[in-house]
Amino acid sequence: MASEIARRERLIIVAPEGTAPDVDGAELLTCPTNDTWARDHAFLSLLDDDGHRRLLDYCFNGWGGKFEATLDNAINRHLYDSRLITGDYSDNLDFVLEGGSVESDGKGTVFTTSACLLAPHRNEPFSRSDIELRLIDDFSAKRVLWIDHGLLTGDDTDGHIDTMVRVCPNDTLLYIGCDDTTDEHYEELQLMEAQLRNFRTLSGQPYRLRKLPMPHPIYDADGARLPATYANFLIINGAVLCPTYAQPDCDTEALSIIAQAFPDREIIGIDCRPVIYQHGSLHCCTMQYPKTIKHND
Repeated sequence: MASEIARRERLIIVAPEGTAPDVDGAELLTCPTNDTWARDHAFLSLLDDDGHRRLLDYCFNGWGGKFEATLDNAINRHLYDSRLITGDYSDNLDFVLEGGSVESDGKGTVFTTSACLLAPHRNEPFSRSDIELRLIDDFSAKRVLWIDHGLLTGDDTDGHIDTMVRVCPNDTLLYIGCDDTTDEHYEELQLMEAQLRNFRTLSGQPYRLRKLPMPHPIYDADGARLPATYANFLIINGAVLCPTYAQPDCDTEALSIIAQAFPDREIIGIDCRPVIYQHGSLHCCTMQYPKTIKHND
């Protein structure tokens, strides 16, 4: 994953002393960490109209206190102080928000899931309306579309949207589906699909929907099902890195569908079996930052 990114764009690796992989061209920030999931503790970044970058630093509390996260919650400050990431720092630490819990089309719509943002131990006693207003204000958005169904077994995040529904060019939504009536995900994903069909763009048009397959079940050593998903792909400069799970039938189908949504990018499969055993995938491990105009970085 790191090698494919570094071939195409600037890469910063954050890792404790002595643990970073040796990747040509990568820059390293050495600091203490709790875990691997940059998507959920890293800055969420906005570009102003003049191309200047704003860095929004939210509180990460280990997905509602499930895991220790104090070290990870401090990484953004380490990055900012190191000047490896530049922009206007915005202290949003009064609000718990993980990057994997939100998607945006860049045109004013924020997508999220009610299972995650309304889960206990994040932003209680904020109501759904309170959270929606906060997202609209922080992101200068026009609206929030809530997905009320869908949850992967083994998912520690309480239903991050980046495991289920992803926003793609041309008002396209890629989403995981399940047609196997015996699968434990069947009912919830059918309900999620029905809700997506009722969503409309700001101009009133239905979204273009492309359904990703469900990988064959993968279990850990104790027999617990892991949250394998093809929706956790990573968009980078000129390419899309896509999770694969050594399942030729499902992997081939998923990469083909993702290629249809990104016809101008190279589609690269990355074996994510080592990562899924840690209950995550490509998108979860990474966070992108837009290049600014003013600072040329």
